[in-house]
Parts: sequence; structure tokens; C-alpha cells
Amino acid sequence: MKRITKISALILVDILCINIAYIIALLLRFEFDVSSNQFNHYMGVYLDNFIIITAVKILIFGLFGLYNSLWRYAGVEEVAKVLFSAVVSFIIVFIFLRLTHQVIPRGVQGICLFLDIILIGGSRLSYRYIRSLNQPGNFFSKVFYKKDFTKVLIVGAGDAGASMIKEIRQNPDTGKYVVAVIDDDPQKIGRRIVGKKIVGNRNYIAKAVKKYGIDEIIIAIPSASKRQIQGIVNECNKTDCKVKILPAYIDLIDGKVSINKLRDVQIEDLLGRDPVSVNLSEISGYLEGKNVMVTGGGGSIGSELCRQISRFKPRRLIALDIYENSIYILVDELKRKYPELHIEPVICSVRNKQRLEEVFIKYKPHIVFHAAAHKHVPLMEANPKEAVLNNILGTKNIVDLSHDYLVENFVLISTDKAVNPANVMGATKRVAEMIIQEKSYHSRTCFSAVRFGNVLGSNGSVLPLFRKQIEMGGPVTVTHEDITRYFMTIPEAVQLVIQAGAMAKGGEIFVLDMGDAVKIIDLAENVIRMSGFVPYVDIDIEITGLRPGEKLYEELLLDEEGIENTSHDNIFVAKPVKSSPALHDILSKGDDYLGEVIEDICKKDDKDVKEWLHEVVPNYRNNNL
Repeated sequence: MKRITKISALILVDILCINIAYIIALLLRFEFDVSSNQFNHYMGVYLDNFIIITAVKILIFGLFGLYNSLWRYAGVEEVAKVLFSAVVSFIIVFIFLRLTHQVIPRGVQGICLFLDIILIGGSRLSYRYIRSLNQPGNFFSKVFYKKDFTKVLIVGAGDAGASMIKEIRQNPDTGKYVVAVIDDDPQKIGRRIVGKKIVGNRNYIAKAVKKYGIDEIIIAIPSASKRQIQGIVNECNKTDCKVKILPAYIDLIDGKVSINKLRDVQIEDLLGRDPVSVNLSEISGYLEGKNVMVTGGGGSIGSELCRQISRFKPRRLIALDIYENSIYILVDELKRKYPELHIEPVICSVRNKQRLEEVFIKYKPHIVFHAAAHKHVPLMEANPKEAVLNNILGTKNIVDLSHDYLVENFVLISTDKAVNPANVMGATKRVAEMIIQEKSYHSRTCFSAVRFGNVLGSNGSVLPLFRKQIEMGGPVTVTHEDITRYFMTIPEAVQLVIQAGAMAKGGEIFVLDMGDAVKIIDLAENVIRMSGFVPYVDIDIEITGLRPGEKLYEELLLDEEGIENTSHDNIFVAKPVKSSPALHDILSKGDDYLGEVIEDICKKDDKDVKEWLHEVVPNYRNNNL
């Protein structure tokens, strides 16, 4: 009903405009001499035909869509519609008068055409202008409506920035008002975009905020790389403004820029590296229709592996974990999301080889992703026997059974802490890498490993810890002011693991191009800001000192490894490195011998365990040895 009312009102306005145009045209043509015979004669011709003329023009206007447009957004396209519809209706009326042998001077009709365009178009554009009087920041809004508004600085003077300015202007209910624009292109500085001045480049952000009293900064550059976004956000962080960002084009589902698409800046935006992309067809080719097992399936990486594998229609997905609660939650989620998926929850420890063999016999996996491991550095320093049993013996059990039961692909989830390890966890993961490389020399199973850094948001990672500390009012704890780490998101880590399985030929350790290492203290400051607080003012940061086994920085490669390119731009492969003589000697004495050695070692004290790790991983350096 509201739409019909608006259309009826527009038609009524057009009827008035059409007839007023004819009357004004006649008055102008005869110099306002209403008493002349000519004026009265042609006025009579017009009055005899005004119903037909009006009806024809209204019909033409309707056919050209003048009653379907949203005139609050009127622009060039709408003006063009008015122009063409006025010209077409003029031609039809002119032909009608000729065919009926009626005469209205061509001068009058020409003036009438001009007035139609002015009056019809003006009525539409005036509607838009009247609405703009209530826009935040407008003089009338401030004087008459007394409305509060948020002063906005747009970063990006491209198409997305222009669209965002228009969106904010056309949606006054948001309470936002664009004051100025920032862009790094020196050719644009000093010019205007959609009426807003481009006042400087990113280095001018802090000054612009102070000069114009900015409350909010919107980054509207969906084509920008993560590194560019990181640089811009760093400048924005020098202010107290709220920062919003327009997602990348790939995340704009319909490709349209709108206020509703704005979101808060996330830690993932500040990694300084573009997200990893994968070859979906290559992945689906080796997962579809296969029995796929994921050990540690309830953990952060394992559960995400199960989620992404489910998309590729495996014949059966075997989610194996010792913790029943996490598996229960995962299975419930996947059954709801993928009702056709055959998922088999298995509660089992990777230490229990006999139980594992039952699982292999029953489900006959074609592909194994081995994500089960103890990964917390401080906990494993205090419990080295558990790390050895789970990370080494557990891996050996899965590797041997994968070989025995002709698994096609085996992918080990490793870590950058395995490179020149300084802690028990890293040393045990390095042994796991060497085990799969040794096995690959004489196995039909394709064994490979994927090595990556810290995973944002995973259980026990630094990000959830920071957020919990902030919720408690601080302080946020950082072990050293210079400590750095490589970071990636959980989905990225999992995509890399799956892609590696498709690319592997046997014995490789795949490494991700993870961009630049991130200073943990910078990460802490950014998390505090994104939580709405000011670092060192609202939430303090406390330096606690390095923990046992903790490095200042992590490495992704051993000195002797080096890297080679792969078909994937962001994935590299480390050159194979022979196992240590000690480990090679143990592994050469049969599949069960390592288990016997570990059983004997675990009867001794923790220092003996660490000394044994140093024997099998010579570059393991522990301060407590």
C-alpha cells in the first residue's frame, strides 16, 4: 500500500508538471499576452487535447520506469530515463497532432520539451535533496534536528571508497557522516571524490583524526593485500578511533559494497600475508570416495581437518581421538551439516597399537592425517615422558600400521618448533618427522609432513589466553619484549595439510610461506585495542620472562635442509635430511624395537629422557641438560 501511494503521488506530480509546462510554454511564446487571439486559439487546441497528451506522456514515463526507480538514490541513470522519456513522449504527441490536423506551434512544443525535462527531473532530484537535509553533518541537521553523528574518515579513494561514501550519504539512519578521505596515490591528494576531499596519504591519518575530530575510520580497499592492510591499521592504531574494514572482494559474496558488509578489524587482517589458496580440484581428486582417517580428530587442527574433508565427499570419515567429549561435539556438528556423510567416531589412544590395528582392519583407511600430539611446550617440559610416548611412540604406531595396511597417503602435522628444537615438544616432533622420512624409503605408502607455525585461536594458543586475560581486567602477559612467532589461521593450516597430501610423492616436509614473524608484544597491543581498550592505560602488559624451552624466535628450516619450490606459490618443500645415526640404528632393528627403547627410557627420570632425546636429535638444545 505504501508503494502504491508513492507511485500515485508521483503520477499526480507529473500530471501537474506536464500541464504547467504547456501553459508556461504558451505564455513564453506569446510574451504573456493572454488577451491575444493567437494565445487563446492555441490554448483552446491544448485544452481540447490535454487529457490525451497527459495520458500519452504518463504512459511513456511508466514504460521508461520512472515509477519503479528508488528516487532517494537518483543519479545519472535516472536523469537519463527522464531525458529519453521526455523526448519520446514529445515525438509521439507531435505525430498525434500532425495526424489529427491540429496545430500547436513548434516553438511552444520545443519549450514544453525543455520544461518537461526540468520539471519532471527536478521533482525527482528535489526529493533526494530534501531527504539529504536530514543527513548527519548537514547544516540543517545540526541546526534544526540537533542530531548526534559519527565523523568518519574513509581510507581508500577508489570505487569501493566512493561507493561507501554514497552508501553513508544515502543511509542517514546510520548516524555517520564522512568528513574526509585518505589515499596513498599522490595524484589524488587534494582532489575530491563524491564531494569529499582527499586530504593525504596513510601517514596523515593521525593528523587528519586530530584536525577533523574523527570518531571512526573505515578502510575501504577490498583489493588491498594483508601487508597493506597491516600498514594502514598500524597508522590507525596511533589514534583512539574505532576502526572498521570492508572485507576483501573474495569475501563480498554479491560483490556489492554496503555498510552492512563492514566489520571490525581482526587479528587475521594483521598477519602481513595473504591467505593461502588451494587447488580444490586436485584435493577433491584424492579425497572423494576414499576412507579418510584423522587422528586427534577432536582437537583444533583435527576437527577443522574433518570439517574441510567432509566437503569433498569421502566414502567414510574416521575421526579418532582419546577425548570423547570433543569427538561427540564434532560428530553432532558434521551430521547436521552433512547428513549424507558416513562419519565413524573412534575413541582410542595412538599409544595403543593393538586397538589401533583393530581400527585399521575394520575401516581400511586409504588416507591418514596424523594430528594427534601433545603440543604445549611448558607442559611437555614438565612431562617429557608423556611427550615421548604420545608424539614419538604414537606416531611410530600409526606409521607402521599405515605401511602394513597399504594406506595410500599419510600426512603428519608437524611444527616449526621441530627445527633446531629448544624444547621437549619440538624434539619429539622432529623425531616424528624423521620416522616418516625413514619409512618412506621402503614403503609403498606416500609419507609426508607439513610444518607450520602457531595457529591463531587453537586450544592453548596465545590469542585465547590474551582475550581471557583482558576479560579479567589484565594484565596481559608476554614472556619477552622481543619474542616473535609465525602465525596462521586454523583454516589456512588445514588447507595446507590437505593440499600437501595431494602434492606429496614421499618423504617431503612441506613448509608454508608464512610471511614475516609477528612480535608477540605487538600482537598483545592489537588484541587490547580490538577489545576496545588502550594498552598500558586500560590494560597493562607484563613481561614475565622466557619459559623453560622457549625460544625468542622460531625457524621453519634446518640449516642443512634448504627449500625447493612446488606448484603452489605459497608452499615449499624442505630437502630430505638423513635421520641421526642414533635414530637410524634404532629404526633399523625392527618395528617394535623403538617401543622397547622408549619403554626402558620412560622408567628413568626426566633428565635421562631429555638426554636420550638429545642423542636421537643432536641439534636439540635444552638449557636444562
